[in-house]
Amino acid sequence: MKYDIRSKGEFDYGLVLIVAVIVLMGLFVIYSASYQKYVLSGTNLSLRQLQSAVIGIIVAFALFRIGYQRIIDFGYYIFGLNVLFLVLVLFVGDMRYGARRWIEIGSFAFQPSEFTKVTFIFALAKYLGDIKEGIERPKALVWPFVMAIVPMLLIFKEPDLGTALVFVPVLFTMLLIAGARLKYLMILIGSGLACAPFLWFFLKEYQRNRLMVFINPNLDPLGAGYTIIQSKIAIGSGGILGKGWLAGTQNQLNFLPEHHTDFIFSVVGEEWGFIGSAVLLFLFYRLVGKGLRIAETTSDIYGKTLAYGIVTVFAMHIIVNIGMVCGLMPVVGIPLTFVSYGGSFLITSIACIGILENIKNKRKVF
Repeated sequence: MKYDIRSKGEFDYGLVLIVAVIVLMGLFVIYSASYQKYVLSGTNLSLRQLQSAVIGIIVAFALFRIGYQRIIDFGYYIFGLNVLFLVLVLFVGDMRYGARRWIEIGSFAFQPSEFTKVTFIFALAKYLGDIKEGIERPKALVWPFVMAIVPMLLIFKEPDLGTALVFVPVLFTMLLIAGARLKYLMILIGSGLACAPFLWFFLKEYQRNRLMVFINPNLDPLGAGYTIIQSKIAIGSGGILGKGWLAGTQNQLNFLPEHHTDFIFSVVGEEWGFIGSAVLLFLFYRLVGKGLRIAETTSDIYGKTLAYGIVTVFAMHIIVNIGMVCGLMPVVGIPLTFVSYGGSFLITSIACIGILENIKNKRKVF
């Protein structure tokens, strides 16, 4: 069946507004979380985050104008280049906090792993769109799994367990939407769960400790369990209305580690309370809902799988991040979408909004 893609002229202003509000909230929380650093050294992380947001907007606009169809045509090449960067970072990457995840070019530093999530989605969307009904065959699942395992192993080596694990739900979601048979996917999931215990032997010591304290945080209250204990204290002490902006004791007295990145939701809970946290959660709910709406109403298989992949990344970051800071999930080091400090993550997240808007802006003409 022949078709082409033409513009419908549709644009979801509500989606853009929701993202803008979340990013703005994130800037205020980052400023509060890094306020003591700003006082001592003059380093303004919220300003850096704002600069990353501007870059993200420019990239999103460019992607919107170019169109996802043209980018998908080069999906394999872009993904392959990104994988090369993942290999490169293991040899010449900048070491921070015991992990080698960043590549520095002059004063500019970026994380290839954050961009890999998006390029992987593009490459997989191209494969699934090209193969069409052939995805129902078991052998058609081999290449998607190879595409996922290679970056996962490289990112796991950095080490960055949280980012590596994001590829799993993205892979299965896109395969399911493309028409892969559920029984084959369930067999693969079952096989993966059966092999999961062997992963223990490949984890770093601190990663093993994080899993142990998830079961019992008091097992090492001054070590691996310290962060999650402080996080629960911060969220619980916020009450209904919170302690107020710049007034969180766990935050301002630095009892809470990584409070401007992975544990930034703890700052929201402490300073903005239940009400502020609920508002942020509602915005996330609307964000994911709008993304799903775009994916569901798209008839083009390339755009549909691409949109579902992006929404899955958003949802996983939101669910896992909030779950781990509340002690409902193990601490795996994963940032909160549009809120946590991190230039590469924010740029790619905003860029994905440009892609979603472009998918909504197109229609299939037979």
